[in-house]
Amino acid sequence: MFNSSSRTLLVALAGAGSAAMLAGAFAFQYVGGLAPCQLCLWQRWPHAAAVVIMVLALALPGRLLPLLGLLAALATAGIGGFHVGVEQGWWEGLASCTASSLGGVSVSDLLNPDVDVAAPIRCDAIAWQMFGISMAGWNMIVSLGLAAVWAMAIRRS
Repeated sequence: MFNSSSRTLLVALAGAGSAAMLAGAFAFQYVGGLAPCQLCLWQRWPHAAAVVIMVLALALPGRLLPLLGLLAALATAGIGGFHVGVEQGWWEGLASCTASSLGGVSVSDLLNPDVDVAAPIRCDAIAWQMFGISMAGWNMIVSLGLAAVWAMAIRRS
């Protein structure tokens, strides 16, 4: 039923899924005006890695690259799951985004009235949700699905 082209299709689907997740995140940020918190930003990096892995895996045979894609998908799903726990108050999040931290802002900027210092984006506040699931929750769910696709690609390698 499956042949070598099925690996190609599965790798392309998994990588395209990560690309779509990144596109959605940037759309929420730049079109929707929802600034990301630190955990949101961390969830983007494994998706970016998965897109690069997809490009390499489409050019090179073997199981290693789909395995790396699987790990990238699981990494962003894990960060998303942690983020959901922070949002729900199940555990404490990072000090840099759950308290009113101004990490990364210099004292001179804070004292300079000409510098606009935005309020930190809180990781424990849900900025958007659909069907009662936050963006971090959707990232976790979709990323687990993408991990399954990467796993199927490994089996077809």
